[in-house]
Amino acid sequence: MRQIVLDTETTGLDWRTGDRVVEIGCVELANRKLTGHNYHIYLNPEREVGDSERIHGLSDDFLSDKPRFAQIAAEFVDYVSGAELIIHNASFDVGFLNMELERLEMSRLSALCPSVIDTVRMAKEMFPGKKASLDALCERYAINNAHRTLHGALLDAELLAEVYLAMTRGQETLTIGLEEPAANSQAERRAHAAERPPMRILRASEQEMAEHDKLLQDIAKKARCLWLPA
Repeated sequence: MRQIVLDTETTGLDWRTGDRVVEIGCVELANRKLTGHNYHIYLNPEREVGDSERIHGLSDDFLSDKPRFAQIAAEFVDYVSGAELIIHNASFDVGFLNMELERLEMSRLSALCPSVIDTVRMAKEMFPGKKASLDALCERYAINNAHRTLHGALLDAELLAEVYLAMTRGQETLTIGLEEPAANSQAERRAHAAERPPMRILRASEQEMAEHDKLLQDIAKKARCLWLPA
């Protein structure tokens, strides 16, 4: 299965008010293995980044000579098409990318990719009441994120790939252990049985049986005794 761990950086929090994508970072997984076939691009958002610079560190000057989304849309679509997407807080990134694609009258992500996994939703289901931020999950799974001083799409996608693999560890195969020799074979069980000492059987003496019957009769005088015939 081909999966793409994806993250974006933007000029703000709402594409409906004109915010745009300034960075896309993608990490490819094939059968749960990192392939190294990643995708990373900075974009000229055709507007000022404003206060978002303090989040991602990308300035208007830095982005001024970068390509516009329209110039890279075809290569981006070619890269993600057919892959399952893994995104942290998926509605945010999907909303922005759908907006960028629709501006060019191109297909939405739902038409390009079979499904989207939201790791925020996964984390909240797995750890109710716990923080579900990327930093919190890195701490939970002992993934080093000390170099994450600012948000960066490729860096965050790389960290999220590690987090996702840790969150879903144990799902790699349904045949775990089937290739290992079966323990406790019939011959082994016979050998262990032969080593056991004979079981000692203890039986009640006549005196013990008489005392038991007397106890049941005493109980029956006060209430129905289930151990005596009706």
